[in-house]
Amino acid sequence: MPRFAANLSMMYTEVPFLDRFAAAARDGFDAVEYLFPYEHTPEEIASCLTANGLTQALFNLPPGDWAAGERGMACIPGREAEFAASVDRALVFAQATGCQRLHAMAGLKPAGVSEAQQRATYVANLRAAAQRLAPHSITLLIEPINTRDMPGFYLSWQQQAHDVLAEVGAPNLKVQMDLYHCQIMEGDLSKRMEKHFAGVGHIQIAGVPDRHEPDEGEVHFPHLFDRLDALGYSGFVGCEYRPRSGTSEGLDWLRRYQAIASSKSP
Repeated sequence: MPRFAANLSMMYTEVPFLDRFAAAARDGFDAVEYLFPYEHTPEEIASCLTANGLTQALFNLPPGDWAAGERGMACIPGREAEFAASVDRALVFAQATGCQRLHAMAGLKPAGVSEAQQRATYVANLRAAAQRLAPHSITLLIEPINTRDMPGFYLSWQQQAHDVLAEVGAPNLKVQMDLYHCQIMEGDLSKRMEKHFAGVGHIQIAGVPDRHEPDEGEVHFPHLFDRLDALGYSGFVGCEYRPRSGTSEGLDWLRRYQAIASSKSP
């Protein structure tokens, strides 16, 4: 049965960020993820994790000016030094929290820059970042994001991401496969998981098309959870969705799946 991580950027927004760790633990989660921790100190985050017996599954490198619309900088020529600094800043938080997976957002395609330049910059930045993180046993992740939610994002397709992995050639670079984004862009989720499984370092979920709980919409997630078990996936499944109303009240989908999966166990 997969292990699930609550995404604290989208879930438990009924309470302040640092209180969300305890809320997730009360609901039975043993891991959390979120977009960014940088408004707090590494010590504050680590304390919340320890106090609630939680594992830090994932967070993102600093993305540039998020409020101004930036969504990462890895593919943008001229910002290599800033990207390298973002890796160093994230590493401080990762070491404090024991986090072993960091996501580098690719960034929006810069105007007036050729695809070849963007690709060369992206590959070089990822190669350097993976090398920086390798001695700390940290996996660097890249994520294809759908063009409806994030128009202009550099990375949108699973095969595109795995081609980047092959070009970079770093064993600690993997793909963050968000099944919500993948369904919107490509579908055929079971076969895509099987095809790309060796290069997948993290899974995320949300109902499609509205990004609510994964118990409504066009994807039958219990089937995909069972397929992850069959494939031998040992990581966390990040619940990166916006609850329809209260977060805790919307977790019946998880309790039902866990009860059914437990009844099938020998």
